[in-house]
Amino acid sequence: MKVSSKGEYALRALLVLGQQQGKVIPIQEISEKTLVTTQYLEQILLQLKKLGYVESKRGLMGGYLLQKNTNEIIIGEVIRSLEGPLSPMGCASVTKYEPCVLEEGCQLKPLWSLIRDTIAYILERTTLEDLLQNNIKLNVGDDLVVIKNSN
Repeated sequence: MKVSSKGEYALRALLVLGQQQGKVIPIQEISEKTLVTTQYLEQILLQLKKLGYVESKRGLMGGYLLQKNTNEIIIGEVIRSLEGPLSPMGCASVTKYEPCVLEEGCQLKPLWSLIRDTIAYILERTTLEDLLQNNIKLNVGDDLVVIKNSN
């Protein structure tokens, strides 16, 4: 799985909107805070609007705001919606399976599947609220690991 600039910028925009939830943010302000051009940001925000994550307001005081609460926006769903499957290889994909040349007895497929499962596990349990709070959680065995951003 590789997250493109579109996926990265979409998450940045959602974070800006989540920091001021309920408030209409002009696209120029989102652009300045995300370091993404307004032209590219318009395309991304349109996709996020179609997916039900944001809504837009027209007019002099127009802009964008979140359509959902930050704790309802699951990062894995956003990434999957924008980028497609989370699997690093087609042969390990659950949603877009592609057979590989060495299908029988392939010794790499378990590795690709583990990577897919680990990525999915983390992204499906991380919300926009978690990112805003710098609170990424990962269960390792019976232990809960909380990763705090030191920035």
